[in-house]
Amino acid sequence: MTQNTPLAPAPVPARRPTRGVAVNGDLRSLVLLAATLVTGLMAGLYFAFSVAVMPGLARAGDRTFIETMQRVNVAILNGWFTLAFGGALVLGVVAAVLHRGGEGRPALPWIIAGVALYAASLVITMGFNVPLNNRLAGAGAPGRIHDPAAVRAQFESAWVHWNIARTLVTTGALGCLAWAVRVAGSTGRI
Repeated sequence: MTQNTPLAPAPVPARRPTRGVAVNGDLRSLVLLAATLVTGLMAGLYFAFSVAVMPGLARAGDRTFIETMQRVNVAILNGWFTLAFGGALVLGVVAAVLHRGGEGRPALPWIIAGVALYAASLVITMGFNVPLNNRLAGAGAPGRIHDPAAVRAQFESAWVHWNIARTLVTTGALGCLAWAVRVAGSTGRI
């Protein structure tokens, strides 16, 4: 025979007051992921120039090379490029700020390294590639350049050299941010 005894109510798990922390953790994760993705877009853009665009243009005549690079340098100045170019730095800095304490702290050194490397790519771009682009634009219309071979010679090898440099540092930045995602994931915050 069994007795009818009232069942004790099931224990209710205590609610942890971590709702704000979870939201912050989610935001922290999303910003780090966005910084990583946008940095990857920039690394991919520079890589494409290194392995496809510039080697392809190396086979073109001087006037064709100059005209194509002048057109590329105008076309790339668009909203999508600007969002990625500046967004990688802004999102990286925001990710660093969001990871400065608590559970996000283990990823912080990797984020800082990624931001520093990406900032180095901006210095290279603004200090070397952009001035070369401006000098090429200042040479005028390719059909009116008296010595296109000289104009090309002053541009091509230096631009390729600095593009390889920014490709390497941006790829390094991507690697650091990807590792930060992994580290943050191991703390349960991504």
